[in-house]
Amino acid sequence: MAIKITEECINCGACEPECPNNAIYEGGIQWKLSDGTSVSGSFQLMDGNSIGAEDDQQPVSNDVYYIVTDKCTECVGFHDEPQCAAVCPVDCCIDDEDHRESKEDLLTKKEKLHL
Repeated sequence: MAIKITEECINCGACEPECPNNAIYEGGIQWKLSDGTSVSGSFQLMDGNSIGAEDDQQPVSNDVYYIVTDKCTECVGFHDEPQCAAVCPVDCCIDDEDHRESKEDLLTKKEKLHL
């Protein structure tokens, strides 16, 4: 399962530098799959759609920091726990019940993002 940031976010930004996949962005900021990963060319997302790794993508949120689900590995393969949740002062980095993945799936995603 991925992590999501709730509306309780105070926009402190503590989580952003902690993410090993660069999956966290400030609200309103466009994201790229290639940001902080070794992905290039075309990449198939979890929903089956393909995007260009260097193509700008629309923000998931305009108001608070957000996590790109297709880049979130819950820090599996990097740390023992999600670092965003560990540093969040208001506990707004929580499990995203809409995106459930096994540890094996998260490790596979990590390998795809960091060749």
